[in-house]
Amino acid sequence: MAKQQKSIEKRDALIRATINLVNNNGFHATPMSKIAKMANVSPATIYLYFDNKQDLVNKVYLEVKQAFTDYVFTNYSPNVPVADGFKLIWNRIADFKLKEMEEALFLAQCDNTPIVDENSRQEGLIHLQPLLNLWERGQAEGIIKPMSPYLLYAYSINPLSFLMVMQNRGALKLTEEHLEEAFQAAWDSIAIK
Repeated sequence: MAKQQKSIEKRDALIRATINLVNNNGFHATPMSKIAKMANVSPATIYLYFDNKQDLVNKVYLEVKQAFTDYVFTNYSPNVPVADGFKLIWNRIADFKLKEMEEALFLAQCDNTPIVDENSRQEGLIHLQPLLNLWERGQAEGIIKPMSPYLLYAYSINPLSFLMVMQNRGALKLTEEHLEEAFQAAWDSIAIK
């Protein structure tokens, strides 16, 4: 049991090191040797858990995406009214991005650069299915604008990444009032008036 726990700890250390180094240096400036050093393991240890650097980043992306999904859709029910469901999901996404900033920055990097392969990216999209289903239901009910889910995401969810980066840089301190205004702008951008 102790050996299995040690193995889990090493893998977790590799994941944390990957997130940190990719966030701070980018994918291409993050060699496996740096990841191993930061995780305090030998470089050969990485290959016990991951096939190569691409496999490492893909798996870290999917694990972080799963943690994000678990957090965001906690307490969400597909039976709530569309506006209430969107507000709950939006607030949970905002909360995750502000509380789990390292992971959120990593996801933003992965979503905005080609560091994750297409299969992993498509698998990551599946994690957003409850939100996509909500939007589809909202469109069918005449509540959500008949736009592509990519546009809905770009206008309503993606601005949270910008706000998170601005707060991380110290340019902005997000208050409850800012978040309420941001939510209202997000809702207004996708809702039929």
